[in-house]
Amino acid sequence: MIRDINFEEISDGFVYKPDDLVNVGCNECMGCSDCCRITGDSIILDPYDIYNLCKGLGRSFEDMMEKEIEIRMVDNIILPNLITYDEEHPDKEEKCAFLNEENRCSIHSFRPGYCRLFPMGRLYDEKGMHYFLQVNECTKPKAARYPVRLREWIGIENLTQYEEFVTSWHDFCKTVQKALAKLPEQQRVYTARFILQKFYVEAYMTSASFFDQYYRRLKEVSDLLKI
Repeated sequence: MIRDINFEEISDGFVYKPDDLVNVGCNECMGCSDCCRITGDSIILDPYDIYNLCKGLGRSFEDMMEKEIEIRMVDNIILPNLITYDEEHPDKEEKCAFLNEENRCSIHSFRPGYCRLFPMGRLYDEKGMHYFLQVNECTKPKAARYPVRLREWIGIENLTQYEEFVTSWHDFCKTVQKALAKLPEQQRVYTARFILQKFYVEAYMTSASFFDQYYRRLKEVSDLLKI
């Protein structure tokens, strides 16, 4: 999702690379779960997130729908996001559906990319993808944080391959958003549903490489949509 932001207002003014030290350490939150609460629909999931959730939980996309994830239109594309219970669910506490009774993440080892990054964010330019620190997001006092190598904070084994995927998915979404904006509403919705089906609903083989499967689907969809 593309955000219209003022970089100077929300960051410490620096752009980080994976091997840089960033002042985000929190001793595994030390019981704090503020970032897992009242997130609304902001934790948007990419295809790699869904692959990991299905693999880690042994469940399908459809099985998680309306329980832990929901879908909505984001800039002409239908994308899933984690559910945070709110005033429409008076029997539920305002927190991520995957936050357990001990206020710990029940999917921590295969948590989504947005959660891995927090409180970091991503920037995209002609040189690729970069990271920045969102200074007003984490509620933990700055004095209580300590430097951590960003690569270790994100905690993805093959980070270079993952970053290539993230950049690919970002570029694809930008291209599709512009293309769909030119279509009549009915055709736009139909195409958005098709993209959701191909990249999210159709099950990935969790015993095989996600990236190989993703790039095959990307080529198929790009060829069909002629983008």
